[in-house]
Amino acid sequence: MAKSTIELKKADLTLGSAAASVHVLKSIDLTIEEGEAVGIVGPSGSGKSTLLMVLAGLERLDSGEITIAGTHLHTLGEDALADFRGKNIGIVFQSFHLIANMTALENVAVPLELANVPNAFDMATRELTAVGLGQRLNHYPGQLSGGEQQRVAIARALAPSPAVLIADEPTGNLDTDTGKQIADLLFSKQAERGMTMILVTHDPSLAARCTRQIKVRSGQIEGESAGSTAARQAASA
Repeated sequence: MAKSTIELKKADLTLGSAAASVHVLKSIDLTIEEGEAVGIVGPSGSGKSTLLMVLAGLERLDSGEITIAGTHLHTLGEDALADFRGKNIGIVFQSFHLIANMTALENVAVPLELANVPNAFDMATRELTAVGLGQRLNHYPGQLSGGEQQRVAIARALAPSPAVLIADEPTGNLDTDTGKQIADLLFSKQAERGMTMILVTHDPSLAARCTRQIKVRSGQIEGESAGSTAARQAASA
């Protein structure tokens, strides 16, 4: 029987206040199984990125429940939530979010050091080598291409061996060929490590590579569809 990694129950969230408030998520129920690759799709302003931020532990619900890897995130204080997120959730953003005055190696190793992970620089070296940047360890973000910067961001997200990998428009700032390479890397690492991956994208071809697509509109789940046959076969292999 499949084991669920993520469960949302009646998740509700309003952002802003008074006249400027927006009811972004409306009583959402969602279950994501261990090892699934789930694409979240929908028009701009539908709430999909906010949903992703809730799943990443970066936005708190007003009401409802969120459980990830058996931990009830809605019951945690800020410090405990940050600790859980650092150990269990890897996040890849569209705009890389690298620190400009740190090398590729430091961008991956320093967050590990801050989390008291032993041998942080050795681990960072292995992760960067695994994403094809073994020869670029001491380069700064400004010396790297967009695709290389995203590879650094992926290595940083994967380094703690998270149960869940979150990706928000990971190819959005890249050209078509580079974007495909980054997508290939994400899906290969997800399959290799058996992680649960949640991906927000406007790219239908990228969403189709997921085992399942969740369609969000006006803060609610409008429906879902299965991914491509190849994606489903890969997930069950």
